[in-house]
Amino acid sequence: MIPDTDKAYIAGLFDGEGSIYYKRLKQTRHNRPGKPVHNVWSIKMEIAMTDQSVLIWLHEVLGVGTVNPRKVKPGYKKQWRWRCGHRDAYYVCCLIWPWSHTKLDKIQKIIEHYAKKNFKKNNVIDLATEREIRKFDWNVHGN
Repeated sequence: MIPDTDKAYIAGLFDGEGSIYYKRLKQTRHNRPGKPVHNVWSIKMEIAMTDQSVLIWLHEVLGVGTVNPRKVKPGYKKQWRWRCGHRDAYYVCCLIWPWSHTKLDKIQKIIEHYAKKNFKKNNVIDLATEREIRKFDWNVHGN
């Protein structure tokens, strides 16, 4: 169990250094005949900074995401990036929601996105239910 002080600290990291991406995209599958277009959600969270130890601590506490070096221009300090996506992002958003301020709008969108889905054991979603949810989302939001 993660202490509330750690959750509040992580929320502060995201408010100051973090980035949250929540968007619906049209993706073309070039390796398929006819190049069909698929509607996909891109949900990502990341923090980039020069202090690797903070990101390693974050990764150990949350238990999700990855920590990797980030490409930087010559002459600049080396940067590190922690990032996660989709359901891992939902997990992190649920943890830090009470303490977030700057990124609260996108955090709430991610929570609402996953809250309406019917999760079953082992994170498996019924295919028929998922199709109905996606159909409903697409018709309502019109993106």
